[in-house]
Amino acid sequence: MKKSTKIWIGVGAFVIAGAPAAQTVLAGSTSIPPSGFTQKSDGSMSTMRMRLAQHAGHGATAQQSGEGEGGEAGGEGGANLPPDQLFTLRIAQIRGHLFVGNELVKGKQWDAALPHFLHPSEEIYAGIKDQLKDYNTPEFEEALTALADSVKDKKGGAAYTKAWKTVNDSLVAAEASIKAKQKDFAPFTMTVVLALVKSALGEYGNAIEDGKFTKPVEYQDARGFIFHGEDMLKVVAADLKKKDAKAFGNVQKAIRELKSAFPGPTPPKKPKLDLAKFSIAASRLELAASPLQ
Repeated sequence: MKKSTKIWIGVGAFVIAGAPAAQTVLAGSTSIPPSGFTQKSDGSMSTMRMRLAQHAGHGATAQQSGEGEGGEAGGEGGANLPPDQLFTLRIAQIRGHLFVGNELVKGKQWDAALPHFLHPSEEIYAGIKDQLKDYNTPEFEEALTALADSVKDKKGGAAYTKAWKTVNDSLVAAEASIKAKQKDFAPFTMTVVLALVKSALGEYGNAIEDGKFTKPVEYQDARGFIFHGEDMLKVVAADLKKKDAKAFGNVQKAIRELKSAFPGPTPPKKPKLDLAKFSIAASRLELAASPLQ
């Protein structure tokens, strides 16, 4: 646990430890930012975005090796996690995709919703399929396909509801099995949420180009991961408060700040939080969570 925490802090915690450095980056100054981040002389954040995206598993090497995009199926979003936590992260990522996909379905934005029902089977399921029995989880690949097909056909209705229930039942079974295996479920969950936020950071960075959202799907992925991460923390909130109420309060504050970047499932014309501010909020979350792991 300690090792993965240190790796994650290295991505952006400089903004907490060194306020002047953070101000330099946020102000778009041409001064030299902290080590590991470079900035164009015109003050753009494109190079910094590239570095953050690579940290979060968006590199070409990960895609070529079948590890998926956005830190999802094997990038640094799950680097150094033990098997139980890595499996839990994959389930959480599926949940995140389905969360935002369902939002878009409710708004009858079928074309926008479809990628979020395809990603779980295309990027994640193959990596956990052989582990499902270990977690008493029924296979749900066919249900994922049926769910995506119902969205592709822009029908929804009974087919969508039936497939959704099958997938959800399998995810519930996985989550119950995971919880039963853990002696200290609250800190276990906190660590997984941090990995999920790391995946969201990569997606968010990949969504922005020249100060605008150019990839709505990546924005939506990040939204789904952050919102589901908050839901995961609600399940263990009482135990985390008991362990350190002040720290958990700071965690909640950081989560709210991250959520403010997503006013809705459709990206705003201009980011509510630029990548630097989003990274700062993610770092605040990780630092606040340290006493809870």
